[in-house]
Amino acid sequence: MKNNYRVGLMAATGILIAGLMFGGCGQQKASGPPPMPEVAVVTIQPQPVTLTTELPGRTSAYLVAEVRPQVGGIIQKRLFAEGADVRTGQVLFQIDPALYQAALDNAKAALARSEANLTAIQLRADRVRELLVDKAVSQQDYDNAAAALRQTQADIQFGKATVETARINLRYTTIAAPISGRIGKSSVTEGALVTAQQPTPLATIQQLDPMYVDVTQSTAEILRLRRLLQEGQIDQYGKNQQKVRLMMGDGTEYPLKGNLQFRDITVDPTTGSVILRIVFPNPKDILLPGMFVRALVQEGINKQAILIPQQAVSRDPKGNPNTLIVDATGKVVQRPLTLDRALGDAWRVTSGLAPGDRVIVEGMLKVKPGVTVKAVPFEKGAEDNGKMKTAAQPAKTK
Repeated sequence: MKNNYRVGLMAATGILIAGLMFGGCGQQKASGPPPMPEVAVVTIQPQPVTLTTELPGRTSAYLVAEVRPQVGGIIQKRLFAEGADVRTGQVLFQIDPALYQAALDNAKAALARSEANLTAIQLRADRVRELLVDKAVSQQDYDNAAAALRQTQADIQFGKATVETARINLRYTTIAAPISGRIGKSSVTEGALVTAQQPTPLATIQQLDPMYVDVTQSTAEILRLRRLLQEGQIDQYGKNQQKVRLMMGDGTEYPLKGNLQFRDITVDPTTGSVILRIVFPNPKDILLPGMFVRALVQEGINKQAILIPQQAVSRDPKGNPNTLIVDATGKVVQRPLTLDRALGDAWRVTSGLAPGDRVIVEGMLKVKPGVTVKAVPFEKGAEDNGKMKTAAQPAKTK
């Protein structure tokens, strides 16, 4: 029994010693140099970029007409539906025409009376002129006859003007639409008394197609744009330079593009900005007057723009932007940057990078300046798969 116990104890001890020896060898093997960190980089290549600026603004109707009466009277009829489309010349209101019809008839009668007297007075003046040659009448008689003739002729001219004025006033009792467009609510109903040139309009008509969009641009932006043009950094002679895109209040893009009509030359002293007026087609009445919108106006084309992904840019405690690049020896170097603006998911860099630089996009948190790294090409969308695609792990194609 004792011999068997000793044999078993010695066997167990041998197995334990062997396990410790193998474990020690494994630990010694695992304590070798750590692997080189791997980062994903993009190589900087200049590319043409269309530079745009986003400007706030509001929509306004292309044409606006406030309908007011030109004569006073009682509204007999309202001949339109509120909110409907009306056309030029369509009758909107009818004012009681009785008094104006009577005034026209009176003016016509006075004119007829003057014209009836003209023949007799003309003949008398002619006879007096003949008698004056024979010294049969005095000069005073002739002067009186001539004056009576001129008076009658003047009465006829005055009567014609009075008839025309009465006819115009009678026509003004029918109030027609001065422009085509969408008419709003009516401020009066049938039976209301209106007066000529009253301050409150009877209704307002607005033409909604096309539509104006008035945006504001600061003078600082205008001066910056001129400086870029003078320095040759942008080219403003693209064929679509006058085309403008529009963003709605809910963040969606308006389907049609507008044309930049003009830039005002007067600076608003309270805001230091000028007005840009843009004309947009509006066939489906999507744009309504007074809507807040944002216009994307093209500044020009930069043919040698340098762009890097926004995720490749970090900031120091003072807020200054910088990025990490991999130099020719494979070491990480920090570069301070000067940024211009965001273009989608990228930053436009004006200084700090040169063509051919390899910018680290992924793996920045596990490296620092001076560390030697393994750089692999960055493929957009690879982070969605939960791993980085490298040259050793190419993306699978179907």
